[in-house]
Amino acid sequence: MPRVSVAERVGPQTSVLLVEDDYDVRDALVPILEYDGHRVSSAANGREALDQLRANPAPSLILLDLMMPVMDGIAFRTEQLRDPELASIPVVVVSADPALREKAIRLGAVGWIEKPIDIDVLLDEVRRAAQPRATSNAATPDTTLAGRR
Repeated sequence: MPRVSVAERVGPQTSVLLVEDDYDVRDALVPILEYDGHRVSSAANGREALDQLRANPAPSLILLDLMMPVMDGIAFRTEQLRDPELASIPVVVVSADPALREKAIRLGAVGWIEKPIDIDVLLDEVRRAAQPRATSNAATPDTTLAGRR
């Protein structure tokens, strides 16, 4: 069986902004996402994430924790949607919140992943959500998604 490179598996390289206040989680997820072929940057809270987004090219996808200090995920997403330059970047919410599905849909996220994170689910969701969309309307949630455990 011929070897398949990471780039052939995931297509053109995607970029991911990981917004997560827990250093250990960021430290664990960044190399996993990079090994899967994604360029990854990270921010410890929503304010840092907005600063990065406004100073750098837009990522293919944002992985967003909900509960963070300084600016939580809900406040971040509200600000993101107010900015026409940032509003179309898809977001996948990552949280242990029991109401995760409802919150993700209400926030217009394209998906959600429950904590503790299953790495296979994470990688599948990142690959799916980072794909270019024919019509980009980040404020319209994908309500066809099944739960992501």
